[in-house]
Amino acid sequence: MIGKLKGLIDSYGEDFVILDVNGVGYVVQCSMRTLQSLPKPGEAASLAIETQVREDAIRLFGFTSDAERDWFRILQTVQGVGAKVALAILGVLPPAELATALSLQDKAMVSRAPGVGPKLAARIVAELKDKAPAFGGVDPLVARLAGADDAKNAPKPVQDAISALVNLGYGRPQAAAAVGASVKALGEAAETGALIRRGLKELAG
Repeated sequence: MIGKLKGLIDSYGEDFVILDVNGVGYVVQCSMRTLQSLPKPGEAASLAIETQVREDAIRLFGFTSDAERDWFRILQTVQGVGAKVALAILGVLPPAELATALSLQDKAMVSRAPGVGPKLAARIVAELKDKAPAFGGVDPLVARLAGADDAKNAPKPVQDAISALVNLGYGRPQAAAAVGASVKALGEAAETGALIRRGLKELAG
């Protein structure tokens, strides 16, 4: 089984890259986010590999990190999630954001991926919610702020910033995540206005 490939980028396809390893060209399927992060043809690249052996084919899937490969495997434990859907989810949500979405039970974030409808998104967050902390990437502050009771105990600027973002139409989990990230970046003494501005940037990004 192939676990890692290191070589030169030969060429790109719509959903794959051909990686030249000592003269052998490996066709490696990747998420759009991974493809966009790789260098131009002729330059060196290294990918964590998941090998899937079927009766009619051997397929290689490439990832920029072991964590992303782990999530690829975990996602496919959910009924209705195959390799294509798992790659689509990882194409819009890096591992840390996926872990946060699952921890916060944020179905809307997961359903941003092509091919993931509301029912499948609900099944994914329900079945994998307990896996998120084990694979890291979830900011404890974000998880705390997502709960109504814990948010009430947060500093007033944090409470006000979350409320402001919710009033602008964002869901509570997204607002809490954005403000949590803002507090981490600006410090716990940040004022409401600064948290809102930074939170809007987080949500826009």
